[in-house]
Amino acid sequence: MLSPPERDGAAAGQHFNSILYYGVGDIQAAARSLEGRGVRFDQAPHVVARLPAADLWMAFFRDPDHNLVALMSEVARA
Repeated sequence: MLSPPERDGAAAGQHFNSILYYGVGDIQAAARSLEGRGVRFDQAPHVVARLPAADLWMAFFRDPDHNLVALMSEVARA
């Protein structure tokens, strides 16, 4: 999924870009794998929405050019 920039332009020291969302089957495993490769998360995996049959989880990090990137996963509730 690709979202539009949340803000127009860039203030000094800030970077606003479209966010690229990667859907993954297991967000915790994906985050561990990326952390093992040196990725530092701005926000670790966390629930952002409670859907009827699942919870929507997201985690945010920045690429080498400081663009915001996200992992997302729908996790079924037991």
